[in-house]
Amino acid sequence: MNPPSPAPRSLVDLLLTAAHRHPASGVTHCLGPAGAPCRDQSYPGLLAESARLLTALRARGLEPGDRVVLVLERPQEFLPAFWAAVLGGFVPCPMAPLRGDRERWSAQLEHVNTLLGGPLVITGEALAAELPPVTGLSVAALEELRADAHTAADDFHRAAPEDTAVLVLTSGSTGHAKAVVLSHANLLASMAAKNGHHRLTARDTTLNWVSFDHVAALLECHLLPLSTGSRQLHVEASVVLGEPLEFLRLISRHGVTMTFTPNFLLGLINAAGERLSASGERLDLSRLRHIISGGEAVVVATGEAFLDRLARHGLARDALWPAFGMTETCAGSVYSRKAFPDVDRGAEFAGLGTPVEGLRIRIADPEDRPLPAGRVGELQLRGPMITSGYYNNAAATREAFTADGWFRSGDLGRLDEGRLTLVGRSKDSIIVNGVNYFSHDIESVLEPLDGVARSYVAAFPVRPAGSDTEQLVIAFAPESGAAPGVPGTGTAPGTGGTGAGAEAALHRVLMAIRSTVVMHWGFRPALVLPLSPHQFPKTSLGKIQRSLMRRRLEEGAYDAERRAVRELTERMLGGHTAPEGGTERVLAEIYAELFGTDPAAISATANFFDLGGTSLDILRLRARVTERLGVSGLEVITVLRAPTVRALAARLDAGTASGTGGYDPVVPMQTGGDKTPLFCVHPGVGEVLVFVNLAKYFTGDRPFYALRARGFDEGEKPFVTFEQMVDAYADAIQRRQPHGPYAVAGYSFGGAVAFEIAKVLRERGERVDFTGSFNLPPHIKYRMAELDFAETATNLAFFLALIDKKQSLRLPARLRPLPREEQVARLVALAPPGRLAELDLTADRFAAWAELANSLTDLGRTYEPSGSVPSMSVFHAIPLRGTRQEWLDNELRRWDAFTTGPNRYLEVPGEHYTMLAPQHVAAFQAILRRELDLRLAEADEIAIRRGGSR
Repeated sequence: MNPPSPAPRSLVDLLLTAAHRHPASGVTHCLGPAGAPCRDQSYPGLLAESARLLTALRARGLEPGDRVVLVLERPQEFLPAFWAAVLGGFVPCPMAPLRGDRERWSAQLEHVNTLLGGPLVITGEALAAELPPVTGLSVAALEELRADAHTAADDFHRAAPEDTAVLVLTSGSTGHAKAVVLSHANLLASMAAKNGHHRLTARDTTLNWVSFDHVAALLECHLLPLSTGSRQLHVEASVVLGEPLEFLRLISRHGVTMTFTPNFLLGLINAAGERLSASGERLDLSRLRHIISGGEAVVVATGEAFLDRLARHGLARDALWPAFGMTETCAGSVYSRKAFPDVDRGAEFAGLGTPVEGLRIRIADPEDRPLPAGRVGELQLRGPMITSGYYNNAAATREAFTADGWFRSGDLGRLDEGRLTLVGRSKDSIIVNGVNYFSHDIESVLEPLDGVARSYVAAFPVRPAGSDTEQLVIAFAPESGAAPGVPGTGTAPGTGGTGAGAEAALHRVLMAIRSTVVMHWGFRPALVLPLSPHQFPKTSLGKIQRSLMRRRLEEGAYDAERRAVRELTERMLGGHTAPEGGTERVLAEIYAELFGTDPAAISATANFFDLGGTSLDILRLRARVTERLGVSGLEVITVLRAPTVRALAARLDAGTASGTGGYDPVVPMQTGGDKTPLFCVHPGVGEVLVFVNLAKYFTGDRPFYALRARGFDEGEKPFVTFEQMVDAYADAIQRRQPHGPYAVAGYSFGGAVAFEIAKVLRERGERVDFTGSFNLPPHIKYRMAELDFAETATNLAFFLALIDKKQSLRLPARLRPLPREEQVARLVALAPPGRLAELDLTADRFAAWAELANSLTDLGRTYEPSGSVPSMSVFHAIPLRGTRQEWLDNELRRWDAFTTGPNRYLEVPGEHYTMLAPQHVAAFQAILRRELDLRLAEADEIAIRRGGSR
């Protein structure tokens, strides 16, 4: 193979030198928590594996300069693919998958495919099956490349220093990300300059848990230790985020000397400190020389508490280094080396220290004129590690640099005796837990929600004193006017919203905004603020001035509105009842932790879901109940049926965390509102968790009930016939709501059940004004006939996210010849242990669930639709097979034969299995709620004309 150059001219020389001079060092891949096995790969081993992959890439026709997008989440997959591209002179571009939002992921892939001129996308087989379709996208599965890599290339491309080495997409969820150009010269200069501060040697060990689409992971935690021959440890992010103490355990077990983390993890570790102390666990942190903390501001109090708490485990007092870096500066470029916390005493946020050698920084006014020390202005930078610009985007490159060649960071700061302190940002983004979220991305998702006035939504950050991370504020103008008691907002012309109805409507919008943010981005806004349109400062071009709104909020200009929202929320939650007894108080503390509020504000009678709980929060609740109260086996259905602190505490104290105390199909999901209740029938898996997020959008509008199959609880027998199931559901509905008008709907399999329920209720002389099917035709027996146990169990595993889409397609044929017990065992063995723990699923429990789902399938195999209802509202998504139009024309429109009036066919986003998923539920609920209102109003008019019921 090519020998390394005496002085490195490209990244290739870094790897060749590491393999040649440090053959005993390399990369250690941790395959789980600190106690889990690890896989070591030496630097020569990494070089050899990458050289074999290079052969496979060249066989596909790639030439130097070609772009390669890496959608690889596991470090042991990413690093060989990255180096294969570098060794061949190809230009790698890391990219994170957006599994949670197929539309955004599709837009991002399409944009990147166009921006980079048709790159090759390398991903794993499982992710390849999940990729949304993009015209002209070239995809290669890493497993296929490895299978094709029979020999190792020994001639590597020798790039010039000024050649592009890597493209890094700007952070955020937008489909219009820019690609930052980093040359070999940029990276080599950065590595040498960084180590002027880090001073790593071959005796050091580094730790990384950040995914490789983040520039710090690739540069700070891989290229830097590689350049010094240090041993580097990599673990997947979920290990640390799932249990923050694992960060410390990994450091202790492996003798880590340098690592990186944003400030939010320090706060999570502080919060878990009591558990560490109570366990008596001893850690050895004495070899940890420094923790680089970047990505967001370091809160002085958080950093000091972290150092104080861990001092008894040997952590040095000066081990925490606040730092600054951007993708455009090759990650870390300014470090507060061995200065924190002493130099930051009395400050809220830590200073960031001094720049690395070769980097110049200045603070400039709006005309790009340098400002003296102590003055606040834009941070601008210049040096050999600064990007030359953005790939294929000349306009963005021009805007990024001043006329005299300095890079504009977009951050506001000052210099005090040469040390940098940041005080804010001029760019419209929010950094939560070290991740950038762009204001316009958030606003574009929230603006279409019912009750939100168009062009009057603003997302901006705040940083309350002592907070470990920035927090999100959403300001919006209510479309139909505010409830009485919310000052500054008026009623929109023609809406006439007053009194209790207007209050309920506003509360529903507040809940919808909170829930949508949680489901799209995984965190809660700290404040949702209804304002009148005149309280939104706009430029002459109509752009909302978010920074001005933030300043007004911090100055107290919106205090009256904040207070009114708190009072409204308390009224809608039924006032405050103090928790009593140990279990209630602990549950109130857990609820407060989940929803980011004061435990004293949690009422014993407040509903978990009214407080903002989502399906994800149920899993977090179960884990905390086990941890804090020692109660295992808390079932999802128990939380659904006993969602208040008081009701759940009573269940836990009585030892009934599992079981419902007698079968009742009706599960109340949301009981507020005075409109006709909606009853939704479960899909073919029998469970109703899929409706939790949908029901939240009906708060204050109409009650939402779900119908759950029989057979989940101990001693319950599944239904024997389709008719028995339908009658049981109709009886339960009438126990909850004795008389019509009724509204019933069903998801998938439940659509046929809903149709039959509507017929039964009508035969009993009741009005059924709405019957809905979520993507199911009337003739289901053909699909049911295809679903034997292997197919049903595999579909259930996919529905529960135990396996991926590609596995769900290929596994039934492999499982079918095996006994059922073995089929179940293999499916459970494929599931991520963490997901099984979240769902509290064992092989026996999964087997019982699969048998129940199979029994429901059996009921459908002989189902023949007959009779009619007045009309159906059919919501159609992308089907399991074929096109949407074929599915609509050839299958769904068969409902026309079973109604006496015209049907309505409504297109909804997503696929069959994802139409109610977090990324689509906000759009789905809007379509469903409008259709419900329309159909029920039409039925009322008909009834009035006819002078009675029907």
